[in-house]
Amino acid sequence: MSGLLDLLNSPMGKQLISGVAGQTGQPENKTADVLSMAMPLLMGAMKKNAATPGGAQGLMNALSSKHDGSILDNLGGLFGGGVDQGVMDDGAGILGHVFGSKQPQVENALSSKSGIDAGSISQILKIAAPILLGYLGKQTKQQNVSSPDALSGLLGGLMGGGNTANKQQSLIESFLDSDGDGSVIDDLAGMVLNGGGQKKSGLGGLLGGLFGK
Repeated sequence: MSGLLDLLNSPMGKQLISGVAGQTGQPENKTADVLSMAMPLLMGAMKKNAATPGGAQGLMNALSSKHDGSILDNLGGLFGGGVDQGVMDDGAGILGHVFGSKQPQVENALSSKSGIDAGSISQILKIAAPILLGYLGKQTKQQNVSSPDALSGLLGGLMGGGNTANKQQSLIESFLDSDGDGSVIDDLAGMVLNGGGQKKSGLGGLLGGLFGK
């Protein structure tokens, strides 16, 4: 997850955390926790969707047009007067597309893990989704990604590459396909927030030290 770690640890990431916290009225440390869990889940769900030819082409089209990365050029402006409703609506559309019927389950699990109410979680996700797509759009431009296969490789690389990405992907997929008991996201969130114990090679090792956890 070096790509996402870089994003959240960068000045832009700190601006993102601060802006989202201000928008939702939640403490920055809790907002950072939610984003560090939600970003990998969003990325994993996008990678799962991109595994189908139609899904990959749809994501490519979005990244080459509306989500080309320009949203990242003025985060100060984005958060300055409150996030524009158009951005929130866009985020809601992205979440509906990538999570589908699992969206309430994702929000409730993140809520129980972070202690932030599900309504605020929903708001955080709606802001994070267009920004994550913008980040992907920028990466696809910088790396000249022009095919669905290359896009899948980029997503895997941002999730840590190789076996790490595969492990995380299977964990995320089993969560998204699970029967709603929430146990898998507890594993995922525990790895992220607690440093992961024996699972240092997974999400915990890469994100566990984030924000001083």
